[in-house]
Amino acid sequence: MAVPVLSGVTPASGPTSGGDLVRLTGSGFAERAQVRFGDALASFVRVHGEAGTSFADVRTPARSEGVVDVEIANLDGDGTPIPGEVALLAGAYRYVRPRTAREADLTRLVRRLLQELKRQIAANVSASVSVDYDDTPGDGLNLIAMASLPAIVLSGPTLRPNRFYSTNVPHEEAVATPSGPELVRHKPPYTVDLVFTLTVSAARTAELLNLMAAVATFLNRNRSIELERDAEDSTRGMVSWELDPDGDFRTDLAGPGDVRAFTCGLLIRGFDVDEGLPRDRGKAVDETELELLKTGGGEC
Repeated sequence: MAVPVLSGVTPASGPTSGGDLVRLTGSGFAERAQVRFGDALASFVRVHGEAGTSFADVRTPARSEGVVDVEIANLDGDGTPIPGEVALLAGAYRYVRPRTAREADLTRLVRRLLQELKRQIAANVSASVSVDYDDTPGDGLNLIAMASLPAIVLSGPTLRPNRFYSTNVPHEEAVATPSGPELVRHKPPYTVDLVFTLTVSAARTAELLNLMAAVATFLNRNRSIELERDAEDSTRGMVSWELDPDGDFRTDLAGPGDVRAFTCGLLIRGFDVDEGLPRDRGKAVDETELELLKTGGGEC
């Protein structure tokens, strides 16, 4: 009798909807096995081994949120569990309810930027998806809608390709697995610079000049902007983006309604507008395909 030993489950968490590919690691797994997550049967994929270590790949069943035990039982030729050939790992897998709505990182980033402008420059700060300007060449400072003065309006962003990063073109590579080389497809995130425009207005010229000095100080003092990597998990730490001025200050001291205004740009560099694709396992790779991938002749 080969008594199985279950030592690990990877990944250790997944959605309540099930269907995730999970690998069980241990020893003594039979070629046919039955795996349970709590009291629910998983969809069996395969068992293979290498150097005395057994691996079982399964797809998780759907379950309610919570932590469950994972159990593997060896089966005989008729598909019946073999008495005594069972291994259990307590609390090995956590079912997590998928978030139906998650605030985008871009939304959180814009909110943080507005908070810092309000805190460091002026309390009257607003955001605008689009700002209407007149069509006078070289003007661009005739703001149609404006909050009570003095005020700062943050508009944008527009997306500018980041010169340090390439676009997210899918590529393939061969990786070693216990059953031999397998093809992995990976699509990195698309990285851009976010271009914002600050439009600052005041009723008096002196007040506008003071605001220009305050904005210049803000841009010099704040060379980066930080956010929690995950708003719901503080243990994942912080992520930081570079913040730089973009272009020159442009002023208009004779705007409609005797409003003085200036505009300037700022960049937030290296922002990922998508998260890329996961590194999923694909088909097995034979030696010819492996050599093509090594020499750059494989699919990109």
